[in-house]
Amino acid sequence: MSQNDFFHLLPLLILTLATLVIMLIIAVRRNHRIIYGVTVLALAGAFASLFWLRSVTHYLIRPLFVIDGFALLYLGLILLTALVISVLSYTYFEQREERKEEYYILLILSTLGACVLVISQHFVGLFLGLEILSVSLYGLIAYLRTRERSDEAGVKYLILAAFSSAFLLFGMALVYASTGTMAFAGLAEFLANVPKLPVLLLTGLGMMIIGVGFKLGVVPFHMWTPDVYEGAPAPVTAFIATVSKGGMLGLLIRFFMQADGYRYPALVLIFTVIAIASMFAGNLLALRQQNVKRILAYSSIAHLGYLLVAFLAGDQLGVEAVTFYLAAYFITSVGAFGVIVVLSDSERDAELLSDYRGLLWRRPWIAAIFTAMLLSLAGIPLTAGFVGKFYVLAAGINSQLWLPVVILVVNSVIGLYYYIQIIAVMFQQPETETASEPQPILAHPVYLTSMGTMVGLALLLILLGVYPTGLVQIIRGTLGTSATISAHQKPRADKPPYYQKLAAESVKPK
Repeated sequence: MSQNDFFHLLPLLILTLATLVIMLIIAVRRNHRIIYGVTVLALAGAFASLFWLRSVTHYLIRPLFVIDGFALLYLGLILLTALVISVLSYTYFEQREERKEEYYILLILSTLGACVLVISQHFVGLFLGLEILSVSLYGLIAYLRTRERSDEAGVKYLILAAFSSAFLLFGMALVYASTGTMAFAGLAEFLANVPKLPVLLLTGLGMMIIGVGFKLGVVPFHMWTPDVYEGAPAPVTAFIATVSKGGMLGLLIRFFMQADGYRYPALVLIFTVIAIASMFAGNLLALRQQNVKRILAYSSIAHLGYLLVAFLAGDQLGVEAVTFYLAAYFITSVGAFGVIVVLSDSERDAELLSDYRGLLWRRPWIAAIFTAMLLSLAGIPLTAGFVGKFYVLAAGINSQLWLPVVILVVNSVIGLYYYIQIIAVMFQQPETETASEPQPILAHPVYLTSMGTMVGLALLLILLGVYPTGLVQIIRGTLGTSATISAHQKPRADKPPYYQKLAAESVKPK
């Protein structure tokens, strides 16, 4: 590797250095506040370093990684989200007796794994990032060892993640045996010279989809999601719902774009079935839940189904829709779990619906923020979630994906019920003895940072719902410099018209 290669990997190097620094500090003296400060500085520094790389259009770090506009955009989303989660984590762990410092090492390492995923262009880079992310999550999920269901959630995730990694590795082996390459671009070159997918290659890709589907938590690989969401600490649950799934989705987009997987009806059909099943299963199962964490877990399954509709579009509009929806979903999910963080005490998380009864009367500001987050998840106008869902619908309609689009609309209506159910519980009249409940936000200054973060997320949510143009322009400008999103090959006769149009536009002289 050259000096220039290290410069382009600066965000990842900052995260790696931060983990080493924190380990040394812990060896000298345990101090939650110092470790938290180092973590925030590291994540903020890694995000700031992206501005030095903003002029990069397509830089290869052979053979594993590529830095381009697409990578920078997703790195920014991941690092900003991890930064907000680390801020909320300080409030959460400050009131607990467990040793807190190692948590931040695992948080940074799992963020590093997600960053590796979105810049990978090779199977080795994919597996490296996936294992850094997964192994860190094993510890994060079961971090509160004395908590009920914590060990159970960690063991379930450990076993199922090991099985999914085995499927992924065996699928990679079959793909390599069939094509002789492990690079995404090399796979595209092989596919360009074959009329249809060989059986061995299709089997390998199918096994890889199992590994990817587990990490995304989509049907039928969603079994772990509600149990892990319920048993993990609230900030870790927010991390799994956003950074972990966002990193894998970014990798999936790059893989399909570089390998030109949209040309093959078998692969498109598989993801169409997964998207439809995820939308129905997520929303219908959420209707029967009385635990807020489990409701948000099943909601995340449905939202991944919505995202796959835009992913199936396979053009630049689809990638823009996925990116905008991810940004809106990150804000709403972190905000929703942030409310759980603020309301939780040292004994347990505020995860039952009964914990939110009369919240509007007891803590009106928190209730207002949670209401805004839930309305955004439901896709109500004037929120970022509505614009994101509209963007996804536009991408699906533009690519003539009529069945997934209709099912998305139907499931959006179904999802309204359980979001409004939580809001209705918050608006109920509180019991007499809880009306004078003390306000810990005012009683302890440690809550001020968390509340400031929550207010900022709520304002950003409304801003993107009212004026999304700024973020849309950033997404279009950044993705426009990425060679990953443009079509590299000439249109084939078996491609749909929108792929032919995309390929024709990509060869126009600049």
